[in-house]
Amino acid sequence: MKKLSLALTAAILASTLATGCAPLLIGGAMVGGVSVATDRRTSATQLEDETIEFKAGARIREQLGDKVHVNVNSYNRVALITGEARTEADREALERIVGGVENVTRVVNETAVTMLSALSGRSNDVVLKSKVKASLIDAPDLLSNAFYVVVERGEVFLLGRVTEREANRATDIARGVNGVKKVVKVFDIISEDELARITPKKQ
Repeated sequence: MKKLSLALTAAILASTLATGCAPLLIGGAMVGGVSVATDRRTSATQLEDETIEFKAGARIREQLGDKVHVNVNSYNRVALITGEARTEADREALERIVGGVENVTRVVNETAVTMLSALSGRSNDVVLKSKVKASLIDAPDLLSNAFYVVVERGEVFLLGRVTEREANRATDIARGVNGVKKVVKVFDIISEDELARITPKKQ
């Protein structure tokens, strides 16, 4: 299992670095590390989340340009903004822009007012994200693909439709990864009964 997770870590790192570090990162088939096939959202909600990310990215580029370096990640219509803005006014503008995107139910604005991060710092975040994902994979009591992982400046943001038990366990695991400064929970908490209903039955 360790060998498998190490191989996955290398694959995630290689594929992410190959794409470069754009000022705005938007969704795809494995945004934040969630596999579409085992996603606990409906397919319609997954599509809405990808559309939210795309529209938010486009509007931010149009209105703020290089004044900010942010990542917009949407999970179950909750939009998480991370990254850096140079002024408080720009940070507030980000929240208004993203909040105005169709189908967004809530905005979690974790943007820091500071100098825009350097490429080296963003590369470190890529490595740290792969370590957190590998640690979740190594946990036999968790379905790692239920968790959506975002890393900014060494801070880990965890999203997903998970139970309280799963949320607490994943948080403890992420906190134990070397280099993690803080873990922020942005979960959609569901009951154990709901989890049983949405979990595919084994054949």
